[in-house]
Amino acid sequence: MFFFLAQTEQGDIFKITLETDEDMVTEIRLKYFDTVPVAAAMCVLKTGFLFVASEFGNHYLYQIAHLGDDDEEPEFSSAMPLEEGDTFFFQPRPLKNLVLVDELDSLSPILFCQVSEMAVSELPGNPNAVWTVRRHIEDEFDAYIIVSFVNATLVLSIGETVEEVTDSGFLGTTPTLSCSLLGDDALVQVYPDGIRHIRADKRVNEWKTPGKKTIVKCAVNQRQVVIALTGGELVYFEMDPSGQLNEYTERKEMSADVVCMSLANVPPGEQRSRFLAVGLVDNTVRIISLDPSDCLQPLSMQALPAQPESLCIVEMGGTEKQDELGERGSIGFLYLNIGLQNGVLLRTVLDPVTGDLSDTRTRYLGSRPVKLFRVRMQGQEAVLAMSSRSWLSYSYQSRFHLTPLSYETLEFASGFASEQCPEGIVAISTNTLRILALEKLGAVFNQVAFPLQYTPRKFVIHPESNNLIIIETDHNAYTEATKAQRKQQMAEEMVEAAGEDERELAAEMAAAFLNENLPESIFGAPKAGNGQWASVIRVMNPIQGNTLDLVQLEQNEAAFSVAVCRFSNTGEDWYVLVGVAKDLILNPRSVAGGFVYTYKLVNNGEKLEFLHKTPVEEVPAAIAPFQGRVLIGVGKLLRVYDLGKKKLLRKCENKHIANYISGIQTIGHRVIVSDVQESFIWVRYKRNENQLIIFADDTYPRWVTTASLLDYDTVAGADKFGNICVVRLPPNTNDEVDEDPTGNKALWDRGLLNGASQKDHDFFQHVEMHLRSEHPPLCGRDHLSFRSYYFPVKNVIDGDLCEQFNSMEPNKQKNVSEELDRTPPEVSKKLEDIRTRYAF
Repeated sequence: MFFFLAQTEQGDIFKITLETDEDMVTEIRLKYFDTVPVAAAMCVLKTGFLFVASEFGNHYLYQIAHLGDDDEEPEFSSAMPLEEGDTFFFQPRPLKNLVLVDELDSLSPILFCQVSEMAVSELPGNPNAVWTVRRHIEDEFDAYIIVSFVNATLVLSIGETVEEVTDSGFLGTTPTLSCSLLGDDALVQVYPDGIRHIRADKRVNEWKTPGKKTIVKCAVNQRQVVIALTGGELVYFEMDPSGQLNEYTERKEMSADVVCMSLANVPPGEQRSRFLAVGLVDNTVRIISLDPSDCLQPLSMQALPAQPESLCIVEMGGTEKQDELGERGSIGFLYLNIGLQNGVLLRTVLDPVTGDLSDTRTRYLGSRPVKLFRVRMQGQEAVLAMSSRSWLSYSYQSRFHLTPLSYETLEFASGFASEQCPEGIVAISTNTLRILALEKLGAVFNQVAFPLQYTPRKFVIHPESNNLIIIETDHNAYTEATKAQRKQQMAEEMVEAAGEDERELAAEMAAAFLNENLPESIFGAPKAGNGQWASVIRVMNPIQGNTLDLVQLEQNEAAFSVAVCRFSNTGEDWYVLVGVAKDLILNPRSVAGGFVYTYKLVNNGEKLEFLHKTPVEEVPAAIAPFQGRVLIGVGKLLRVYDLGKKKLLRKCENKHIANYISGIQTIGHRVIVSDVQESFIWVRYKRNENQLIIFADDTYPRWVTTASLLDYDTVAGADKFGNICVVRLPPNTNDEVDEDPTGNKALWDRGLLNGASQKDHDFFQHVEMHLRSEHPPLCGRDHLSFRSYYFPVKNVIDGDLCEQFNSMEPNKQKNVSEELDRTPPEVSKKLEDIRTRYAF
């Protein structure tokens, strides 16, 4: 027996079963399975999952929970006799056989880190630090959260709930400087007056500070403890094989007061971490050896531009390796992260053999001193950096990312692992304890999706309230009023078609049909047919996502353009203009005409008050404010309108645009018109003559979809074939069009867009050239041919291709770098600098 899953254009999935006799199909049986969003493709995995590559929205992964063999759903067979004109019916329902497991955003990869707030708890005071510890080294999840206050320490046990405990062995009457799991199953607490070593059987060993000295800073890992006493004296402790914490006989006097320290985690198979990083008040960082042969001896030093605030040694950027025993591990590079008091983060490579510091990268994070915390993300070490906002530094897909968290300011943090949140962060902010989970690593923008009724076409922002005015339009769709009307009509027809004896049953079915409300996001909307349009105009608060006002347009009115503007003869009032097409048929193209609806924004930009609608001959596809009036592209006509009492008043027009105006940009007296086939046309408005005069156009035919002004002479555009272009007027064009060029050019008409320096351009051009030959694309395309498919690529360098340098094999990196007269770290640093300076 074979079966297939087939989906209709409404999103309904049917299970089709083939009964065979040897190689002949004897019967086809069809049964309703479930309804999911309309897919461009579906794939059933051997593990029992169904992947739905959605045609219009997000992609979904479902688990097939049931095959639908033993449910009460009616099954239809090819063996059933069916009269001509008869058909089968089924009842759509919520998911029954499928379970939604995961969802993949349909946008291109996005980039802030998203933060999910798992829990927020108020604390009895303002804490100054927080840590998490496990009971045993083999434990998967943390056992305690330790919160330090100015004069006390609070210990919270992690279980189904988080609650305070008093029998953990931690000293609660003093603030804590650090704590950690020590060895296999012991705990260590460092506090100003000493070190508390807590065994698994609750036995406690304490080391007290000598005389009146106190511990000011400390660094702890699984087997080592280093403390700094007042006066800059370092004391080193290491755990022996019996589990005892022993003090090293010698102590180290530093040349200045210690302000921060860091130890790396103990590498697998090693007894200790070899290096201690110490930040001093004299604006230096020292690397100290912890090897028994030269313990506490200085190895290297780095001078800093400001005083260090915190240090963090992490192993990052590794690749997974498998050892002889089959254990998987990650082998990476040691990095010393240095947070400065001026808000700058430095990342320096720490040589694992000599302890030398090299290849420093710099990034400004915020106005506050930078605090650094080691956390785990996707099984690898990462660094959480806190300044005036929080950042996460991690390695993902062979590239370092430093992305800001879209969350309020945090003060202290630690890694957190529990059953509900295996890779989280516990943090403090003022007097609250917060448990956070970071999602979508590698994603760039933090996005919140608000569902809309139809496809959003364009939106504008009201400058005073920052509310969004969105136009939504769908083809082959009904308006809400038409849907209700059609539904009522179908219910009446159901009753009329029934016989006398079935009239009561038909009335009940009609009532149930009218009350049924299947969500269109899952089950799809009824298809209205070609030439049927539905549109709404929505005023939305972008912070809360709530709709403040909603205007439903009539059936077959399609909104295509919107603008918010002020008219010179109406004072401070704001108006919204919406361009609407009436009875538009796409192929063969025909239109009954169009309208420009004029609304006044009232109630501080929260409501639309209808004023009038102005009929026009063609589709008003582009509207732009212009010197106290509006420019409207009506088909291929460019017109200037002013506000009248009963309709918009036409002031002048230009009839010489080639095909169809798809966009309008304005700056000063200039108007840049985007044509649907003929690229950009530059137009000058001469107020004295009240004329729109074309003075320049592009020589290439571009099917422009969107454009943005870069300066007075330059515009960037994108076309429907996936190309982007930057077009600039020749230098002598200004004098030919301006009426009085004597001082005007110096003040206003100078092109201000500057590209990269010639040195950078040459460097990246050579990097791109070498990567084209050394690192060809996976799909086998010729990179240069692909980039030049429609027009020869000119003065644009593929940054994504250049960044593939970091994922190349070391010997290829070396070959490319030598051709550029640089070292591989220098090339990587240049790529990172250009990204952080101009992108993200």
